[in-house]
Amino acid sequence: MSAWIILKLLGSLALLMFGMKSMSDSLQKMAGPQLRHVLGAMTTNRFTGVLTGMLVTASVQSSTATTVMTVSFVNAGLLTLAQAISVIMGANIGTTLTAWIMSAGFSFDITNCVYPAFLLGIVLIYLKKYRFIGDFLFGLSFLLLGLGTLRMTGVEMQLGENQAVLNFFSSFNPDSFLTTLIFLLLGGVLTFCVQSSAAVMAITMILCSTGVLPIYQGIALVLGENIGTTVTSNLAALSANAPARRAALAHMFFNVFGVIWVLIIFKPFVNFACGLVGLDPTAETQSPARLSFALAAFHTAFNVINTAILIGFIPQIEKLVCWVIKPKKEENDEDFKLQFIQGGIMRTPEIAVLQAQREIGVYGKETQNMFQLVRELLDEKDNGKFDKSFDRIAKLESKSDNMEMQIARYLEEVSNAHLSDESKGKVRAMLRMISEIESVGDSCYNLARTIKHRHSGKEDFTEDQYANVRQMMELTDQALTEMNRMMSTERENLTIARTAQIEFKINDMRDRLKDQIITDVDNRVYSYRISTMYQDLICECEKLADYVLNVVEARLMIPKIL
Repeated sequence: MSAWIILKLLGSLALLMFGMKSMSDSLQKMAGPQLRHVLGAMTTNRFTGVLTGMLVTASVQSSTATTVMTVSFVNAGLLTLAQAISVIMGANIGTTLTAWIMSAGFSFDITNCVYPAFLLGIVLIYLKKYRFIGDFLFGLSFLLLGLGTLRMTGVEMQLGENQAVLNFFSSFNPDSFLTTLIFLLLGGVLTFCVQSSAAVMAITMILCSTGVLPIYQGIALVLGENIGTTVTSNLAALSANAPARRAALAHMFFNVFGVIWVLIIFKPFVNFACGLVGLDPTAETQSPARLSFALAAFHTAFNVINTAILIGFIPQIEKLVCWVIKPKKEENDEDFKLQFIQGGIMRTPEIAVLQAQREIGVYGKETQNMFQLVRELLDEKDNGKFDKSFDRIAKLESKSDNMEMQIARYLEEVSNAHLSDESKGKVRAMLRMISEIESVGDSCYNLARTIKHRHSGKEDFTEDQYANVRQMMELTDQALTEMNRMMSTERENLTIARTAQIEFKINDMRDRLKDQIITDVDNRVYSYRISTMYQDLICECEKLADYVLNVVEARLMIPKIL
């Protein structure tokens, strides 16, 4: 076997994998928001959840993308873990469409069809308005070109006449259960190494269609692919939070359970799957096309029957994964931290925008909690408790700065990927939002410092001053509440009117109190020193409300909550 044929084989696999990724990315850019709405709306019960996962995966040609969307919805509280498990089951069925596409590509030469698609694709890309359709055509063309080249390379390799290869595979006893386990393990390891079950499926089809690999061993490789693809997702989820790890574990449990029962009835089930496409697995001569279709038929039958068996046990699977995976200790911590942005598992940029949106929602709520501590600090008289509360506010301000940097860094990484124009606009708006929310945190700390100066001095505010500061803080808290409400509400239901009304009241009160301060100092109602601290609190609350208004304006720039 020449080095050129080996390179041709590897290049064909690369084309295949690149084509599938391009198809998936372009489809998500075209229909990402709609697909996410489908996931949120069509999972009312386990059966619609399975159907949804199947349809979405068949549409985007990526079970990984569907799983990522599902996990992000669980993180955001839009899907329960039980609903997520049903969607993942459906994703396993939807991904079998890929095997059918490959088997069609191995049954006849489809490379001549790709060149018109390339031409049409480049025209659509240059038209810009339809560039995502063009990207999809390019991805599909690369996929088909890779399949066609793989088919021709398999013929050129003449594996059926290569005695060394024949001797290698014939050294395994086809009737031995150990042989089945060896090929199952081999399929899992290969899938884990190349990070693509589609690529391993293509290799399996080449080996089976050239006659060097018996159908039973080929199907054992397919079983291994189902295990290998779950190992990848579980390793990626190690750095994620508890819901993500539980969803990944449920995916592994689903596939491992299926492999176990198939191994118990291995040959009868393989014979059944082969019979669906009219293939006799015991015949000496086999049609290459039927062999590839038999692999696709087995893959589909395996996932459909496995789903039918387990769909009634989703609550039990949910309890099992929750029992196995407990939340990490830090996930119960009340301090600032990233809850929804997780490393490793978020591979789809369009979906990563959702993670950032949810994280910003947490950021806003935690900042309002920080403001509540400032309000409590105003009336704290005990020195020990006062110092502890002030130190806590100072630590929260530092963590607020850190949170802003982490979200911004994540958004910058996301923006470096290929995003739709809509998602690029969302990223820009979210960068402005986190900057303004961080300024809210700075204002909270400035308020706390001013209160500390007042607390450490000999003079205190008058009852009227306390009442006015409390009223100003109450209005400011109302603005923060409205900001957080808007960050968790659909865009079409949002309006700036309520925030603007609160802002008007705050500005009016600030102007009125500033005039009153001048009069009170002239009349010696209180000292100039206490008046400066009093005015600082009033003006800082007004500045904080301005930052809130800026956050709301940026939120209104985002077309739709993901």
